[in-house]
Amino acid sequence: MKRICGFAIGLFFSVSCFSQTYPAKPLRIIVPFAPGGSTDIFARLLAERLQGPLGQPVVVENRGGAGATIGTEAAAKSPPDGYTLLLSSIATHALSPNLYAKVNYDPIRDFAPVTLLGVAPTVAVINKDLPAATLAEFIAAAKAKPGGMAYASGGNGTPPHINGEVFKSVAGVDLLHVAYKGGGPALTDLMGGRVQVMFDTAASAMPHVRGGRLRALAISGPKRSPEYPDLPTFAEAGLAAYDTNAWYSVHMPAGTPPDIVKRLNAELVAILKQPDVQERFKQLSTEPVGNSPEELDAFVRAELAKYAQVIKQAGIRLD
Repeated sequence: MKRICGFAIGLFFSVSCFSQTYPAKPLRIIVPFAPGGSTDIFARLLAERLQGPLGQPVVVENRGGAGATIGTEAAAKSPPDGYTLLLSSIATHALSPNLYAKVNYDPIRDFAPVTLLGVAPTVAVINKDLPAATLAEFIAAAKAKPGGMAYASGGNGTPPHINGEVFKSVAGVDLLHVAYKGGGPALTDLMGGRVQVMFDTAASAMPHVRGGRLRALAISGPKRSPEYPDLPTFAEAGLAAYDTNAWYSVHMPAGTPPDIVKRLNAELVAILKQPDVQERFKQLSTEPVGNSPEELDAFVRAELAKYAQVIKQAGIRLD
């Protein structure tokens, strides 16, 4: 009994001492996507802001591929010592686990939730030379030419892929899916007219709309975005059943000491309240959140269940 008690006391003090000296070396944020996208932008913003309060460098490590599963698996299998964070998202924790026959991580069991960073609406954008001024006109044109129009995505299993499949199902149209190696190349080909439409985050697509290179038809959400008051919602555009969005969060490997998770949660929530950070999120058409680990856990579980049903109904499966 004394040995057990001694072990427990020793473990308590070792964890306590570890936490008091944390962090003692640089941290890393794994981004399971190529550089340049919204996830990467958020990761680099947070890395910059975390360095001050933590007193250590925070580096961003891009490990893209396989619908974000490569980088996510790497994060799940990292030591739970508080030095690895994952810039998680709807792709890593709601889509890929439902899409792939085998994913080498469990989105709930293998991670410690930290906080939900923000939620971004989906926007339907088309090549500016298409003769469609409204969503209804685009749907009519697509129905008149089954399989003759293509929608782009940043890869199989990414949010624009799922968004497109949901759109096909809800709108009753036949669109060809063209998967690219990242959102940047997909948008480039959309602007070049090699594909006709994309269902991307407003953060990625709207800068090109403002620049006159794409035309936006509708945006998700219960009401119009304050940033784009002239852009109708999907419901206003006649497609009330279409409801998709993207979200970004932070997770750590399961088993990370709870007080470290609590510390990073507090730091991230404080960063999300900074006016210039909120302005940057606004520029990226993302509503900052910043909630508790428990709230993020409940949110992820609900999204995982929601997209399990959506993906099953759409008949999508990736190997």
